[in-house]
Amino acid sequence: MEQKEISMEIINPLAAGIDVGSRSHWVAVGQREQDVQEFGVFNQDLFEMADWLSEHQIKTIAMESTGTYWQNLYAVLIAKGFHVILCNGKFTKNIKGKKTDVKDCQWIQKLHSLGLLSTSFLPDQKTEQLRTYCRHRSNLLHTAASTAKKMQKYLRLLNLRLDVVVNDICGLTGLNIIREICQGESNPEKLASLRHGNCRKSEQEIAKALQSNGRKDYLFALQQELETYDHLQLKIEQCDVKIEAMLNEIIDNDDNKKQHTIDSKTHKRVNKNTPKNIDLNLKSYQMFEGVDLLAIEGMSFSTVLSVMSEVGMDGLKKFPSAKHFASWLRIAPNNKVSGGKILSSKVPRGSNRLKIALRNAANAIGNLKDSTPLRDFFHRINFRKGRVSAISATARKLAVIIWNMVVKNVPYINPAGYLFLDQKRKLAVAKRINNQMTKFGLTANDINLQIN
Repeated sequence: MEQKEISMEIINPLAAGIDVGSRSHWVAVGQREQDVQEFGVFNQDLFEMADWLSEHQIKTIAMESTGTYWQNLYAVLIAKGFHVILCNGKFTKNIKGKKTDVKDCQWIQKLHSLGLLSTSFLPDQKTEQLRTYCRHRSNLLHTAASTAKKMQKYLRLLNLRLDVVVNDICGLTGLNIIREICQGESNPEKLASLRHGNCRKSEQEIAKALQSNGRKDYLFALQQELETYDHLQLKIEQCDVKIEAMLNEIIDNDDNKKQHTIDSKTHKRVNKNTPKNIDLNLKSYQMFEGVDLLAIEGMSFSTVLSVMSEVGMDGLKKFPSAKHFASWLRIAPNNKVSGGKILSSKVPRGSNRLKIALRNAANAIGNLKDSTPLRDFFHRINFRKGRVSAISATARKLAVIIWNMVVKNVPYINPAGYLFLDQKRKLAVAKRINNQMTKFGLTANDINLQIN
């Protein structure tokens, strides 16, 4: 009996595989021993690698996304004209057995030659630069939040229970009082007189909470933490300047973006961590060429900034469908089916920053008091499966809405309508005035006569 030979078709004949490392990179252009070469990680070594690949007439290259070690190598290879595929490490794992750098790069080269590797998502260069600024700003915010917790700790050790009488010790009232404490003021009445007009507690209540025990060691530590907090705030402001300049550069160089304009949303609540001097309402409207993502209830300025910096408009268009976008975000269930039976439908692990931003927006939608389609959807899932599942499901729905709005230019329409905070207040005042006029039998003409 003749034996049948089964061979797999070579999709990429001129392919190479690179095993990226922290100290050296191993490159394979074939499966023989002489087809493997080791290169260093310095800039000169990377250019030597590119020349060696050109000598072997390599056209396409596959490499793992190992930490941040791949980025400089990727930039050099792209500049030299190679087609580079950046792969997730879980797709390039070798079978069990002896593991070496040589075997790893040869295995990557074999998989890429057979067309079995898919590329990872990478944003364009401008979006990547914007992402760097925004991520650095986010890290500074987390550090500032940690510093604020330490200030609260030392205030508590000083028996200054400022956290009990104010909602945020880093708000207007809290910071004014902390600065005076660090300058040596200990009189509770004088400290309480720094209360801001919006503070709910009276001066008498605040003064009761500011009876210090006079520990100088805790006061010194509080002074140090306040200096750190002020320094971080300065760094955050500098990041805001860079983010604004990057947004202006992206928009001003594209006539399709620059021509769009939109009215300001004075009713939209601004979080204290949102960039203060950037009109994100206008910038996002121009960035997505006339698509108003802030029309979606629950979407904040920070969430829209995350969409702009993490994927951008061109990045969203790289996903063939909304399902692919939701799957990349890891907010869609990963169904495992065998024998026609669903074995598992869990949401995959992993959280990128855009996923976290969309989950926060979904949580805000769940806290809305007025009935909206998204809020009602959240509460239906919450009733059946719990709040965690409701947040994931609503975040996925937000991702689908955003993709359809940007890629297909489908406007978001809320059939029930949604009123923001200032609009609700105006409506309540108008309703109260109307009730008073009805009660006393007045008309608009009567009011005009009395005014004149």
